Amino acid sequence: MFPMQGLLQYFNLVEGCLTMIKSYQQQNNFTYNWIVRTRVDGYWSSRLRPNLFIPGQYVVPSGSSYGGLNDRFGVGDFNTSVTALSRLSMIPDLDSAGLTELNSESAFQAQLRLRNVSYLTKRMPFCVVSDRTYDFPPGRFGVPVATLSSKGPLSGVKCRPCSSRFSGRWSAAVVNGLDRQWSWTETANGTLQLCDGHGGWEDGWEELFDGVAGEKLAVERKRVTALLFDECVADFEYIKRRSAVWDVPPATELCQPVR
Repeated sequence: MFPMQGLLQYFNLVEGCLTMIKSYQQQNNFTYNWIVRTRVDGYWSSRLRPNLFIPGQYVVPSGSSYGGLNDRFGVGDFNTSVTALSRLSMIPDLDSAGLTELNSESAFQAQLRLRNVSYLTKRMPFCVVSDRTYDFPPGRFGVPVATLSSKGPLSGVKCRPCSSRFSGRWSAAVVNGLDRQWSWTETANGTLQLCDGHGGWEDGWEELFDGVAGEKLAVERKRVTALLFDECVADFEYIKRRSAVWDVPPATELCQPVR
């Protein structure tokens, strides 16, 4: 029950983006040429390449497909994006087609196929920063956790700042032992380094992050770490004033310390 509830909430959040996009277009009498769907827990190692914008094709990251398509990022023109973002409203259509008991990734692939939307998988320069723990080394259906300093386009694989003690060749051997249709990701040319993700983040991760992310993000990390409650509230109020739609809990609630 609870996993299904979480999935439906996730689908509703994704489709909520489409609702806001259509509303903003109508209010301002225009149509977006391109829509880029990303997430706030991603670390980007470089910019998106222009060749990812392909008319009539929805482009998603390679790897981490979990039986379908990687749904951690997507870019497409307006028409392909409408189908890609219709996560909740497509459920009755999937059910009518006999496509049931799907996870997020397999449902995503099914809805694109059902609407005859062409898609491509390409390597993307980002990873998903996670504090969850995973078995190490990962088994066939395990989840690899990459170092933030890995040189390759990690295509949304889970990552964290860590000092990897494992060679690129060893990391590639571990990842290539994963099921290719599940949590596998690209490891070509020694571009992937693995963290031991079975425990918490290691002591000194802050310095590791700062060294990889660069001075600008390091300064911002230190600023956020040192924020006082009133400063946190002021930051959210600033974001609210710049937002076309603001549908979140009060800033005073968002800034409460995590217990």
